[in-house]
Amino acid sequence: MRAWLATPLLALAMLALSVAGIGAAMLVLVAAALMAVGVGKHVLPQAVSLLRTVADTARRIAGRLGVDIERPYGTETGAVELLWARTTWRDVAWAILDPVIGTWASALALGMPLYGLYGVAVQPWVWRANARAGGTNSYGVLHVNSTSTALAAIPVGLSLIALGLYIGPKVLRVRARWARELLGPSRTTQLEHRVETLAETRADSVDAQATELRRIERDLHDGAQARLVALGMGLGNAERLFDRDPEAARQLVAAAREASSKALDELRHLVRGVHPPVLADRGLTDAIRALALDSLLDAEVSSELTGRLAPPVESAVYFAVAELLANIGKHANAATVHIALHHRAGVLSCEVTDDGDGGADPAEGTGLQGIRSRLAALDGTITIDSPIGGPTRIHLEVPCATKSA
Repeated sequence: MRAWLATPLLALAMLALSVAGIGAAMLVLVAAALMAVGVGKHVLPQAVSLLRTVADTARRIAGRLGVDIERPYGTETGAVELLWARTTWRDVAWAILDPVIGTWASALALGMPLYGLYGVAVQPWVWRANARAGGTNSYGVLHVNSTSTALAAIPVGLSLIALGLYIGPKVLRVRARWARELLGPSRTTQLEHRVETLAETRADSVDAQATELRRIERDLHDGAQARLVALGMGLGNAERLFDRDPEAARQLVAAAREASSKALDELRHLVRGVHPPVLADRGLTDAIRALALDSLLDAEVSSELTGRLAPPVESAVYFAVAELLANIGKHANAATVHIALHHRAGVLSCEVTDDGDGGADPAEGTGLQGIRSRLAALDGTITIDSPIGGPTRIHLEVPCATKSA
């Protein structure tokens, strides 16, 4: 669809939606009234479904205009549930008020280009016929009664076409923003969804913390603790051998020193897994650069961050990137990775792009699901764009503020 045709066609579609919305709203009102006699329970679900279809079309058109409207509906399906659902009556209110409030916007966006086209393509050819018939012929403020005035209508018409195509998208966006107030989720619905999300992410966080604690306990028990126990036993044996066999005692002390060094390395590795020192000391950008250097991939990091972030945010994004790099190395068959960090309008964004085979699917593994849960606990999101054949772009966002470095 050509850009110059898009606005008039969208305006025409909105006018058609106004008519369809009124019809669907009337059906809902009639079905709701029939609930009193029992007939409505068979009709109301279909009427509400029809109205929601019209509303969904309005949301898609608003999205074409750059105004995203979230679908607010819940899981209600029964007639009684739909009758008492706030979203049903918000849709009805939109359908009734939209022709009153929004028709002028569609008429302006559609009417100005059409009236301009009339002045350019029709007016110069019909003024003589109108004059011979004894009628008056006006085009806006112009009284067209001669060839010169007919030709003057052409630039006027071109100006109207240009003006209509310029202001048309703007007035249609005004209408779409108004529609969002009723077609989007209400404040109450947003709070309900927020509570549900918090409950889910809290449960995920508790599970993740329990899993992490079990991992730390297992690593301590199987690693450093076992080595420290062996170290104590070795030193005890060396103590008993000092008088009888000094050479064997020295060997046991040397083995104990080696065991203590390995235990220390394991403890350091464990601490890095909990909260890497480079992240605590130097911040997110340098910590991710350290990850890139340790990676077997050709990883490039670009960052616009100018300050430190809250420790939980830095930790969540750091481990998310670490998981992504591990996944790319194992499954993506990629050679290069680019990691971009920036902070704008109170939101930290991190985009990880690789040149691998694509096809990343959160449903096929726990890694991406774990990242989603980790970020959700901080109101963060993960967006995955991974067509078959690549490239794969994974976008992480976490709302947060920055602190001075």
